[in-house]
Order: sequence, then C-alpha cells, then structure tokens
Amino acid sequence: MTGFVSFVGSGPGDPELLTLKAVDRLKRADAVLFDDLSAGPILTHARAGADLVGVGKRAGRPSPKQDHVSRLLVDYAEGGQRVVRLKSGDGGTFGRLEEETTALKAAGIDFEIIPGVPSACAAAAAAGIPLTRRLTARRVQFITGHDVQGALPEDLNLAALADAQATTVVFMGQRTFPALAIMLMDAGLPADTPALLAEGVSTSVEALHRMTVADLAARLSETISNAPALILYGALAEG
Repeated sequence: MTGFVSFVGSGPGDPELLTLKAVDRLKRADAVLFDDLSAGPILTHARAGADLVGVGKRAGRPSPKQDHVSRLLVDYAEGGQRVVRLKSGDGGTFGRLEEETTALKAAGIDFEIIPGVPSACAAAAAAGIPLTRRLTARRVQFITGHDVQGALPEDLNLAALADAQATTVVFMGQRTFPALAIMLMDAGLPADTPALLAEGVSTSVEALHRMTVADLAARLSETISNAPALILYGALAEG
C-alpha cells in the first residue's frame, strides 16, 4: 500500500510556533525528513521509533542534492510509510517545495501541504514591528538573495526593490547584499533607508541589528554570521 507525505512548515525554529496540525503529523509519522533549521527541540514531537533523516541545505556547506531528497520521499512513501517532510519557516517560501511535490505527483503519491509561520513574519514580530502600515508601507515583497549558483539573481526588478515605501525581505542574502545595496542605491533607494538584520529568529541565538542599508552593506562586506539570517529594509525596519 502506498504511503502519504505531509509537507510541514516548522516555522523559524521555536517549537512553540508549530501549528497543532504540524505536531499531529510529527507524532504519527513513520519517517521525518528534516531541514537543518527544523532540527533540535522540534524533533522531540516526532513519534518514538520514527526514522529521522537530515536532508537540510545550508549555504557554503555540503548538502544533499535535491534529486536525492525527492527520491527518498518517493522511496519511503512507496514502502507504505507515513512521511513528514519538515521544512523550516513556511515550506512554500523559497523552500524547493515544488521540486518535491512534482516528484511525488510523477510517482502517483498523495501529499498535503501544512503551512508554517514564515520566518519573515517571525522576524518582524521579534523586532516589534509590523510588515505593513497604512499609507506608508502598503506593500511587502519577499526576494531570494541568491540564485541556484549562489550568486545574486540577474533578473531583479530594481525599480520595485528600490521603493522605500515597501517592506522588502531578503532571504539568504547575507553574502550578496553588499552588491545588491549598490544596485538599489543606484536605482534611487536612499542610503539611509532603515534596515534590519535578523539572525537566528526565535532561537537561543536570536540577534537583531538595526542600521541603514548602507551601513548593513558595509558590515556584511566584512563579516557574515553563521546563524540563519533575514534582511528587512524599508521605513518600518527602523522600529
């Protein structure tokens, strides 16, 4: 009998931010394939005896290939297992969800998607700021800071990203932000636009650093944290 896969968003790292549905699926799973950022205390909700398989990807570190992760999902499900694919944040936001669901569809395996607390929302909450504000921040935009090769994407909409009245969240952008900041300022973004570097949000290593876009670019040119980080910029990032 073919198994079933639950794609579970684990949120930014704090197990108290898991949804009730996420905890239920973890308790009933025969196998849990988890991202690095979904490890630790979150896995204490997994059923005793379940297979726990780390398949996370981190920039600059050896990581499983995507086709290997997809193959594991198919193999476990074809063996009749109930599988949880535990993804950090919300699995549908820069989480390679579609590659994995495509593999399951091709194999005829049923699945569900359980959303998690997006890390951008958790970062804003930790900083005590909203992501939107009537009249001054009517738009939120999420972008990735690197392409499949780890470089800054070449097809960025700089006019949109240089809008200081939007709240912009950059995922996986520490290494490329200095170059991005130059492009943004050339496109009209004021150098003193408020920025927030949010590291290890909702975990024991959480750190929030407020500065300007120009100052953040200078900081990241010299040092980059090993903790997972998000960059937010725009009027609201000032707090």
